[in-house]
Amino acid sequence: MSDEQFYRMRRLPPYVIAEVNAMRHAARAAGRDIIDLGMGNPDHPPPQHVIDKLCEVAGKASAHGYSQSRGIPGLRKAQANYYARRFGVELDPEREVVVTMGSKEGLSSMATAIVAPGDVVLAPSPSYPIHTYGFIIAGATIRSVPTTPNEEYWDALDQAMAYTSPRPSVLVVNYPSNPTAETVDLAFYERLVKWARENEVWVLSDLAYSELYYDGKPTRSILEVPGAKEVAVEFTSMSKTYSMAGWRMGFAVGNPTLIAALTRVKSYLDYGAFTPIQAAACAALNGPQDIVEENRLRYQRRRDVMVESFTRAGWEIPSPPASMFAWAPLPPGFEHMGSLDFSKQLLEQAGVAVAAGIGYGEEGEGYVRIAMVENEQRIRQAARNIKRFLQRSNA
Repeated sequence: MSDEQFYRMRRLPPYVIAEVNAMRHAARAAGRDIIDLGMGNPDHPPPQHVIDKLCEVAGKASAHGYSQSRGIPGLRKAQANYYARRFGVELDPEREVVVTMGSKEGLSSMATAIVAPGDVVLAPSPSYPIHTYGFIIAGATIRSVPTTPNEEYWDALDQAMAYTSPRPSVLVVNYPSNPTAETVDLAFYERLVKWARENEVWVLSDLAYSELYYDGKPTRSILEVPGAKEVAVEFTSMSKTYSMAGWRMGFAVGNPTLIAALTRVKSYLDYGAFTPIQAAACAALNGPQDIVEENRLRYQRRRDVMVESFTRAGWEIPSPPASMFAWAPLPPGFEHMGSLDFSKQLLEQAGVAVAAGIGYGEEGEGYVRIAMVENEQRIRQAARNIKRFLQRSNA
């Protein structure tokens, strides 16, 4: 029997990203050297004082019972303090902050909490899969809007409200965008909050890449806008900021009604993250912040090396202003191939893994996402491999 017999499985297409991942695993199992620029998996450990705190608390006999689903008080307070110093936003740790197991779990649990079968959710395309499929799993219907924040974006929002039945109740935004790395300024969020209030739409902002910005241009938070907490919740993650991806630690902050709904659903689903991990997360947020700047500069150097070396190899890569990804159109002569077939050929013939753009929605076709998760030497090696691949293919 197939899992297609189950209702929610019938609503989920094959996970395209997994196809290239499976090929990568098989190639490595066969002994091939694969330069993995596919998954956004940080390649550096967290700060040592964070690891030390994890070990210290794990050594206490009292630390191994059930934790708090909403997060221990000290961690919720630490996140509120982060927002105060970084964005100038005041948050009530009791009513406006909840700890999540990464932003991905937070978004999916929020979908479970606030949408019913048949509800319409506005989500960007291309986008990270959870921004659409978290709501599809919960029974909602997705209406896509552009990711690029230009006038076409606003026209699409207005068209959706005018012609969709039932009227959309939720809008997902994600800047810096995964996968496109596009960013927005505070004026965009001001306009968005005004639009959301006028149209009575909840806004869920995914700010997972809040600290990976480049060229001295910090990212902004929707909660900086006066009145934003009336309509918006924002998700952040420690995965990239502190290289804690596997620790699964994130937050949702903002509108008290949405936070209460998410907290209530989570109380049925989990007992919270392991207490030593929460204590270590406190140490990361409250301790020295030099690791944040170090990570930012590391990814910026990799970005510059990637753009320069790939361009010399014959594949022009737009320089991303933020995130740990470049969003690249297929090289000249490969446009007809499609992103999935191109990604497979690149892996097979050049030993370089990237993520096919079609895995991020229909509008992602013709692009691939390149993660800056290998060191500069490996990125240059990838460029050399790609140059040979392009030369052979165009010969």
